[in-house]
Amino acid sequence: MTVLVTDGLQQWAREAPERPAIVFDGDDVVTYRALDRWTDAAAAFLSARGLSAGDRIGVIGANSLEWCVAAIGALKLGAAVVPYNNRFTPDELRYLVDDSEPRLVLADEAHRERMAAGLAGSALELVGLGEFTALRELAPEPVARPESTWDDPAVIVYTSGTTSKPKGVVFSHRSMFNFIADFALAEPALRPGARMIYVLSMSGAPGLPWHVLHPLTRGASLFYEKGFDAPVTLRRLTEERIQILCGVPVIFEQLAAQPAFAEADLSSLELVTIAGARAPVPTIKAWLEKGVPLRQAYGMTELGGISTLNPADQALNRPESIGRGTVLTRHRVVRPDGTDCDAGEPGEIVVSGPGMTPGYWRNEKATADALRDGWFHSGDVGIKDDEGYIRVVDRLKDIIITGGYNVAPSEIEAVVDELPGVLEVCVVSADDPKFGETPAAVVHSDGSVTAEAIQEHCRARLAGYKVPRHVVLQDEPLERMASGKIARRRIREAHPELSAKPVPSG
Repeated sequence: MTVLVTDGLQQWAREAPERPAIVFDGDDVVTYRALDRWTDAAAAFLSARGLSAGDRIGVIGANSLEWCVAAIGALKLGAAVVPYNNRFTPDELRYLVDDSEPRLVLADEAHRERMAAGLAGSALELVGLGEFTALRELAPEPVARPESTWDDPAVIVYTSGTTSKPKGVVFSHRSMFNFIADFALAEPALRPGARMIYVLSMSGAPGLPWHVLHPLTRGASLFYEKGFDAPVTLRRLTEERIQILCGVPVIFEQLAAQPAFAEADLSSLELVTIAGARAPVPTIKAWLEKGVPLRQAYGMTELGGISTLNPADQALNRPESIGRGTVLTRHRVVRPDGTDCDAGEPGEIVVSGPGMTPGYWRNEKATADALRDGWFHSGDVGIKDDEGYIRVVDRLKDIIITGGYNVAPSEIEAVVDELPGVLEVCVVSADDPKFGETPAAVVHSDGSVTAEAIQEHCRARLAGYKVPRHVVLQDEPLERMASGKIARRRIREAHPELSAKPVPSG
């Protein structure tokens, strides 16, 4: 029997046709019935251009209703949607196209020229996302149900390529249904009619899988923004009585920094998750003072975006915990030989559950390396306490080894973050002639803090080998990936002086 991840949308179009499915940029409301009809028209449009079950379709563009409609229309045909990172260069886009081999590519006007450059020499058709605007008023017949199965790819999301060439993470219809069902069991806030907001890009796992297909399958209402604008988002949270907000630390930092934050009524928020990086303690405290606990979530593209979440009753007692897993998904902390670590012993976090990726697109070696005996090896270092709650320490590949000691960048970043004047910090490795490598801090500041003050503060709080021996101050924000995470590798590459010459020891 054919099963599609879009079946939930069609169900709610029958059961709650006038309920808002998507509210875009505050005032453009699309009901479930209207979205179902619009995406039927999109499916017919794409079918007429040769797209069919089993094909891939590339999509690049800023957040828009047309982006979502085109993607859902493709899914109704049984095709797999491949979001392309709208920050990528033409060369990077060409790599994604060559790897995913789409039947056609969709692009909005702002990205059309760059995408066309990435397709140079290719016979692929490039279709404008603007073509889908006029389809909104059509009332087509539903497209014929495709011949596809639970395990056919539905979405292929490419990793950010922070350590190698981007890899295509496959989400099948089965795995997407599974992680939606898992969190429906675990979190009562994820229910029909719930009001969720999304402000990040559509190109990563938090986009189409988690914030479009997830709420539409559950019958929720998605408040979908063009992008993150702190004053606008804060106003939306209060005026629209948003109940679910998921994001990365920078979102919560900037919201808390708004003058209107102190008086904002955030009492409607039921589920607020923070993921992608360590949450600064001052940010956690600022939200707690508003009566809103930030619940640490853990996941990555391969795990559907989120695979575990700190329980609500632990958000105060264990604010750094990511919980113990979900109803159906298990998490362990293991040694290199695969045995379980003792409480308090750092090791690699491995995950097993029905919602994780079945593998990487056409990359058997990467799949075999990451998925072993039913467990996904995350590459993250974690520590489990006596009751089984896990705290993420850092990425295995980000660990700095200086003079034989392992140093977690996140530990240093947490200390540097405490200083007034520090807006953002990223700790990377710098070459050192004596110790091999040593910590270096790249700091976005307001100009009131000095490198010497940062080093002195760290000396008072950290062992000597953890103190950054090189501090780079800058007045512009740190580079981030489309997911909102700090682009650690690119920041390191932007400072060749950290490897071109000995690092000062002061």
